[in-house]
Amino acid sequence: MASPCNENLLLVTDSYKVTHHRQYPPGTETVYSYFESRGGKFPEVVFFGLQYIIKRWLVGQVVTKEKIEEAKAFSDAHLGPGLFNYAGWMHILEKHGGRLPIRIKAVPEGLVIPYKNVLVTVENTDPKCYWLTNYLETLLVQVWYPCTVATNSRAQKTVIAEYLNDTAGSLAGLPFKLHDFGFRGSTSVEIVLVQTNSGFDKRLQRLVGVAHLVNFKGTDNIAAIILARDYYGCKMAGFSVPAAEHSTITSWTKANEEDAYKNMLSQFPNGTVACVSDSYDVLNACEHIWGGHLKEMVRERGLRGAGPLVIRPDSGDPATIVVQVLDVLGSKFGYETNSKGFKVLPPYIRILQGDGVSYESLKDILSNSKEHGWSAENVSFGSGEVNPRPQDINSFAGNSTILRRSYYNATFFFNLTINVLSLQKLDRDTQKFAFKCSYALVEGHPVNVYKDPVTDHGKISKKGRLTLEQDAEGHYFTTTEGRGDPAKDLLVTVFENGELLKEYTFEEIRSRAEVPLCRSE
Repeated sequence: MASPCNENLLLVTDSYKVTHHRQYPPGTETVYSYFESRGGKFPEVVFFGLQYIIKRWLVGQVVTKEKIEEAKAFSDAHLGPGLFNYAGWMHILEKHGGRLPIRIKAVPEGLVIPYKNVLVTVENTDPKCYWLTNYLETLLVQVWYPCTVATNSRAQKTVIAEYLNDTAGSLAGLPFKLHDFGFRGSTSVEIVLVQTNSGFDKRLQRLVGVAHLVNFKGTDNIAAIILARDYYGCKMAGFSVPAAEHSTITSWTKANEEDAYKNMLSQFPNGTVACVSDSYDVLNACEHIWGGHLKEMVRERGLRGAGPLVIRPDSGDPATIVVQVLDVLGSKFGYETNSKGFKVLPPYIRILQGDGVSYESLKDILSNSKEHGWSAENVSFGSGEVNPRPQDINSFAGNSTILRRSYYNATFFFNLTINVLSLQKLDRDTQKFAFKCSYALVEGHPVNVYKDPVTDHGKISKKGRLTLEQDAEGHYFTTTEGRGDPAKDLLVTVFENGELLKEYTFEEIRSRAEVPLCRSE
């Protein structure tokens, strides 16, 4: 029986790359390529995820006779007989024991680098395997996914930190201010390859949950925690609390809504407990149930230091409903004014806004709360599910794809359709990630390789061998055409000839990615 294609590295590529060994100039000995963010939504990117890809796909013997035969049979049927590089793969098996003659250098994971700088370089170490460098592009480029999530998540953390600094004067609790609800938004747990407009290993959906954890410690994504343990050596990367969902509330029926809430307090008398409260009327629940019939029960938890009740609005305009809920809770439970002059609910009651949260909506929610005198310390956020706005759906009027619901894992919108993916504007082009050849050795002669399309000079690629360096002020810059100083190069050899040479801990990665406000504390 043939092995699953996702276990055969030879099939983890784009079809046309199978024929590229015939297309390079005669006498080609080295192909050297690099990966970068050419621009995009955010001016800098968090580099994260390559260690997983290397461990998962590249370490040790990854080429076997069985895999070669399987790939040949597939290619013969798919592309036509004789196009598969059988001799090239057999050479890797016989000379290198099935280990890849490839060198990968990369910036340390977690480092925050301005776009338009080299992040990764890849080159073959065996002149007969010049074709292998870009054969691996399809797989290696998948690092765009966790990089984009970590970058977006860090940007959200920066927004929250700024509002905490302005309205609370303390960043206490920041690591738990954005909770990942995204596991349910994944299409499956199984490790299979799927076809989207980019294509990716399904396990990468778990990795983006880990990318969120680079910046935060709150998560319900168990698969992400396990992946952080298995690939980054982190025993427990994230934490959660008992929390209700709509089924555990609505199954009591509307007439017994109060009993459902009381049951939450009774079943979890100690520690933080979160309760979704908009199954029927969130403002009524806050005023007449939480702030009415159950008020003393809630206060009693606070008096004995049992941990806060976290009320979760889950519908309506986020910026509006958060302030409305704060106002109602403030009228029922009271509030204090902090040193910054903003209102703070008693420590035993807080809000978690888990609906419609994004980089853009976070600003709206926190800005509106600030305008109404409420400190950001009252509110935490969850990301995991978002409904497209009616005006966004209308913009696709006439399209054959029906937009029902879209989901994102961590802070990345993983969508059910390509059109929703475009709608949410978070894909490989969010940061314009690209993998390009910049240098080749042909018949002993070095060639600086580049592209510069006359129709889009924004896609101009870098030339020659590259180094990433820092100037005296600590600013990063890329030196091209082999003119850099190897002693100052920040790119680290992480993989060579089948071996992982450098491994980063999750705590190292978190430390590098920390936002400036936290570093200054």
